[in-house]
Amino acid sequence: MSSVLIAGSNGLVGRAILRKAPPRTDVWTPSRREVDFKDYEATKKYLKEIRPSVVFVAAAKVGGIGANSRFQKEFLSENLMIQNSILLAAADQHISTLVFLGSSCIYPKLAPQPISEESLLTGALEPTNEGYAIAKIAGIRLAKAIFEQDGLKFFSLMPTNLYGPNDNFDKYSSHVPAALMRRFHEAKINGDPEVIVWGTGTPRREFMHVDDMASACWHMVDQQVGGELINIGTGVDISILEFAMLMAKVVGFKGEVVFDGSKPDGTPRKLLDVSKAHSLGWRHRINLEEGLSQTYAWFVDALTKGEVRGY
Repeated sequence: MSSVLIAGSNGLVGRAILRKAPPRTDVWTPSRREVDFKDYEATKKYLKEIRPSVVFVAAAKVGGIGANSRFQKEFLSENLMIQNSILLAAADQHISTLVFLGSSCIYPKLAPQPISEESLLTGALEPTNEGYAIAKIAGIRLAKAIFEQDGLKFFSLMPTNLYGPNDNFDKYSSHVPAALMRRFHEAKINGDPEVIVWGTGTPRREFMHVDDMASACWHMVDQQVGGELINIGTGVDISILEFAMLMAKVVGFKGEVVFDGSKPDGTPRKLLDVSKAHSLGWRHRINLEEGLSQTYAWFVDALTKGEVRGY
């Protein structure tokens, strides 16, 4: 590949894709000031100027369960604008390969476990993140339609819950791993006797280091898949209670972990069937405890430098 555009290069996934870029790859990582990806004409002009052979669509409005619940309008509308602009402009410019990145929340709330790609659109979504999920489903279908009509290798990768360096650690919009890491760290520093975790602790979730996601992105580009929807995950899940205890151990918090059952649990279980990714030669490599420990070491170091997003 001659040149690559990473849309959303400053986020968790975008930075990881950049870190894992093959040697001698020209990578474009425009800021929001350089190009507004919600603007179709500006996006088309930018793509015409740089002529990338591959586009990664990591740009998105993202957030945790609280933000998704409160701002459904923004999560639906802004993500539709971003992805429609990039995918249609890329098709217009005949970009040969595009990787659209979504989320496992696209699948029905009560989908059979583990969740296969065939579960898409077979049932009702989790209400707390319906806006975001509907936008991502639209992106998947648009990528597939472009592949079928224009013959361009546009495809979609659906990651499980991600964590790692450069995550968003904002108190109100972060996802579970970053939110808990911040909460346990602050409790340890402040000497708090307990940390309260939302929900009952019974839901089960799958967590994967973002560097594994990045390796999957580059691997699938090499595989020349087109029109596909492919789950990317570990194939192993853990209860939120177990995850919280593991996070406390990694951070070194010695107090009590208390679960607030009055807060929403979300989907009871969300484990991806990753057999398609495995059949294409990709598997995750980073163990959960090892990955969390590496991320916490990065977090502590970045905190001293004032480089933690959302802090």
